[in-house]
Amino acid sequence: MTIAILGAGALGCTVGAALTEAGHDTWLIGRPGGHLAALRRDGLRLDDASGSRTIPVRATADAAEVGVADLVIVLVKSFQTQDAMRATRTLVGPATAVLSLQNGLGHEDLLAAVIGREPVLLGSTLVGGVLLGPGHVRGETTGRQTWVGEVEGPRTPRTHAVAALLNSAGLATSVSDDMAATRWEKLLVNVATGAVAGITGLTYGQLADQPLLLATASDAVAEAIAVAAATGVRLSTNDPDWVWGQATVGLPASFKTSMLQSLERGRPTEIDVINGAVVRLGKRHGVPTPVNSTLVALVKGLERANSDKRRETVA
Repeated sequence: MTIAILGAGALGCTVGAALTEAGHDTWLIGRPGGHLAALRRDGLRLDDASGSRTIPVRATADAAEVGVADLVIVLVKSFQTQDAMRATRTLVGPATAVLSLQNGLGHEDLLAAVIGREPVLLGSTLVGGVLLGPGHVRGETTGRQTWVGEVEGPRTPRTHAVAALLNSAGLATSVSDDMAATRWEKLLVNVATGAVAGITGLTYGQLADQPLLLATASDAVAEAIAVAAATGVRLSTNDPDWVWGQATVGLPASFKTSMLQSLERGRPTEIDVINGAVVRLGKRHGVPTPVNSTLVALVKGLERANSDKRRETVA
């Protein structure tokens, strides 16, 4: 079986490393640059609970080098989804499954616009990764759950096959009968941590020491829970504190959210499909979302500041 990881960032490398070490024919597909060059030249240096090691990985910017894949795992940023899928369309054959493990909501529609709806599977993962340097990643998989399922409807043979594959690589994976609820529950984790960490520049451990920030995160999650209920999604919990516990289990105090990592590198974030999705759906269903609206505005301000700095540097 050939597996293509679309997106060779921290999370893509963490998942790709697990599959590679399990003996699966796995490719990391990323953008040209120093990180990809280091992966091709030196392999992936992975730091995790087992220590530090170098893993020979297959990495490329050219999907033609891979051919048709049996499974494509999409881990690019949400705003890159359609461009990345169009550029790698040759990966998808008649029997290919395309699994989105991305943060946020709405990726099934972005993918379906390029490849049709039939190949698309949805997933959700609490696996974490931090890019430490070119070709160097800290990955966290221990105690971090992953779920996969059809966009709509009950579990199928292909969802069981994908879950079995991920489990064989040590990625604890279950099949969900209700991916709408499962994706929302992961969204709650991102709502609780991403924007607050990105705005403050704090790690998980630092956030946990700040009661006012934890209260803000809890209020943002409570809004998201109310919006989910208004849309008809049935969550397994209505407890914002439970969400924070899910966010931090198995991760070190030094862990940085993907939103914080993006802002530190001066790149756009996924705020539009996380807190922004809560705000949009809240407006549609008449649910007030003042905390999430404020978080979106502040992150947008930081993105603007980063954009201005880039322009000043070029000038």
